Amino acid sequence: MTAPGAAPIALRPQAPLLPGRTLGVLGGGQLGRMFVHTAQAMGYGTVVLDPDPDSPAGQVSHHHIQAGYDDPQGLAELARLADAVTTEFENVPAAALATLAARRPVAPAANAVALAQDRAQEKAHFVRCGVRCAPYAVIASAEQLAAAPAELLPGILKTLRLGYDGKGQRRVTTAAELSAAWHSLGQQPCVLEQWLALALECSVIVARGADGSIVHLPVQRNLHRDAILAVTEVYAGNLPQALAEQALQAAISIANGLQYVGLLCVEFFVLQDGSLVVNEIAPRPHNSGHYSQNACDLSQFELQLRTLAGLPLTAPRQHSPAVMLNLLGDLWFAQGAVAQTPPWAEVLALPGTHLHLYGKGQARPGRKMGHLNVTGPSPQAARATALKAAALLGIAPF
Repeated sequence: MTAPGAAPIALRPQAPLLPGRTLGVLGGGQLGRMFVHTAQAMGYGTVVLDPDPDSPAGQVSHHHIQAGYDDPQGLAELARLADAVTTEFENVPAAALATLAARRPVAPAANAVALAQDRAQEKAHFVRCGVRCAPYAVIASAEQLAAAPAELLPGILKTLRLGYDGKGQRRVTTAAELSAAWHSLGQQPCVLEQWLALALECSVIVARGADGSIVHLPVQRNLHRDAILAVTEVYAGNLPQALAEQALQAAISIANGLQYVGLLCVEFFVLQDGSLVVNEIAPRPHNSGHYSQNACDLSQFELQLRTLAGLPLTAPRQHSPAVMLNLLGDLWFAQGAVAQTPPWAEVLALPGTHLHLYGKGQARPGRKMGHLNVTGPSPQAARATALKAAALLGIAPF
């Protein structure tokens, strides 16, 4: 199933791309950095295209093409150096992926990324797949604003494009607030979603190959603060089994409906009545999957690599209960206005702690600087250690 006007699905390799070949990444953030580390550990060459001369992925890649995501010369060089290309950022131009796909296998394909960039297309896809999402209406004109259904209030107004981590969103309770919010967002196309009473949030990461084979990581239980993921807990019993199975089947339906190739995260809301609604998709690795680096025999980044290179997809196995703590730049300012290094030695003295920092030189409040994976012999042990680590870092308990 292809979104209206979407680019054709990318060409796929006729045979697996084995170690020794070169894999490309469009985008140089921390997700690209961790993909590059994984690819290099498996014997692949790597090339990153990103305009930032000091991008986290560019720092560690064999090649760094410093160019804009839509720069023709940069894209041509990426296609020349790489045998296949992926992305680590859903807001790269879908047209750039389509351009690359004319010369090299690309996963995920341009049509899937374009759909994830447009909330209206995304929600329409959920409906086509029979997966429930929050009631919503598109508001792209003064007429649609005036006709917004009253039952959607209170609600959340979200820009149609380029919104993530809570950006481009306004909570509204009345028609007057809705109008003011739409104008404050520049009268750009938006969706108004009905406000739902949440019990918790969860996500599923699936990897789908060009042959239609699909594997998945365990369902992740997530805690967000200020619209940014703060904590992920993954262990047996973190969610009711029936709910976890429902989320998994919904994620598989969404991936199959797109004929998706690559790694896909699907985020869900669990409502107060125990029912499940899909929130959004991320066509890339996701913060909630970081625990897999230390708690599973296949990380989300190796799954991403396997789908890109056409390698066999084997089902990941989780060997340790895990808790992931997101490390924001705020931690560097816990003692005041001057940035200070957090107490990593004390944190790493706790058994089962695994620190991952992203190579970002300057800490800023709200900036994602790294994450801490905590594993243990039991869910109780992992959680207890994670709470101790959080206390040392000044992270609120969970």
